[in-house]
Amino acid sequence: MAPVGVFGALDAKSNGAVALVYLVATVAMAFTAFSYAQMVQVVPQAGSVFAYARVALGKGPGFIAGWMAMLDYLLIPAVAYLFSGIAMNALVPEVSRWVWTALAVVITTALNLWGVRAAARVGFAVLAMEIVVLLVFIVSALVVLAQDGARRGWLTPLAGDGGFAVSAILGAVSIAVLSYLGFDAIASFAEEVTGGSAKVARAVLFCLALAGFLFVAQTYLVALLEPVSSAELAAEPAKQGSAFYDAVDVSVGSWLHDLVAVSKAIGAAFAALAGQAAAGRLVFAMARERRLPKVLSRTDSGVPRVAIGVAAVITLVAAVWAARRDDGMDHLVSVVDIGALVAFTLLHASVVSWFAVRKQGGPVVWWRHVLLPVVGAVITVAVIVEASHTAQVVGAIWFVVGLVVLFAQRGRVLT
Repeated sequence: MAPVGVFGALDAKSNGAVALVYLVATVAMAFTAFSYAQMVQVVPQAGSVFAYARVALGKGPGFIAGWMAMLDYLLIPAVAYLFSGIAMNALVPEVSRWVWTALAVVITTALNLWGVRAAARVGFAVLAMEIVVLLVFIVSALVVLAQDGARRGWLTPLAGDGGFAVSAILGAVSIAVLSYLGFDAIASFAEEVTGGSAKVARAVLFCLALAGFLFVAQTYLVALLEPVSSAELAAEPAKQGSAFYDAVDVSVGSWLHDLVAVSKAIGAAFAALAGQAAAGRLVFAMARERRLPKVLSRTDSGVPRVAIGVAAVITLVAAVWAARRDDGMDHLVSVVDIGALVAFTLLHASVVSWFAVRKQGGPVVWWRHVLLPVVGAVITVAVIVEASHTAQVVGAIWFVVGLVVLFAQRGRVLT
């Protein structure tokens, strides 16, 4: 249900072609998922892209990959918590959304500190609830469309309602990518999964395919129910966060509005739970390799509680800051995506280096080891170019800080 929170922003940026945005984003992320599936079997470690780049490209590029991924892993839970705060504020507007956001951080952090098994059980129960609610929405939307017809043209979710522009689609894709980032977090649990790294690889590919299908289906339907144009949403950013709920309220009824809001509030918070757990493990893995302060590599009963706690504090600050601004969602999402996209580009480079240059994986299969990762890298770079100026500036600053830290570490390790 990730598109619920960003539907309004994507609809405004893409001139109404929001379903096409998710279709393009799914194809774009498929190349990245395939690269993850290859590398997780080579380096089944908690560090994910940090570990892959470190082995395939060297310690320096590995650190930069992990450093840029941290921008994603530390802030993506903040976005999910903000989704939760917006949803709860739609139900109880008397309580500010930043209060709901902070409360979600506290509850899920406690579960993560408890341990991965407890978090996984709760997360699975929430997932089942979200699937049921999503099915209710799809059936309800189809009934309304059959009875009353569409408020926009039937092809507008794919072609737009305000003029088609490739740059607008790519700009929106840079935000839509956020909806998929959970699939790469799966790789960070490679050391804790039962069944081996091949199982992790299959999970990465399966989750991306399923999520892509659900994202396209639900955004196509809600775009047809949307009572205002994409131009109106673009002119009033404050309405973008609740656009999905408003469309459901007007077209189907307040009962479905409330059901979706409750589901999104709970679901987003527990999606953040998984993201926060992955962030803690990335920080832990980098600290274990002495690329971050050693204290962050401490574990308690197998749980990296110090790393999780630090990640939670950073997430809390970012989420509350964004929740107190009308444009906080847009800025936060764009910055998160830049970190992920740079890390994904280095992931693709790792596949080429390991299999085609170093020839460590047996005979080179050119379409698998060169063509697909190169196309994937071209896509991620293109989306970076089309990202917002603010995101590019923040990403560049973070990159430069990473280079400074890397230079400072030459010849020594952090203690």
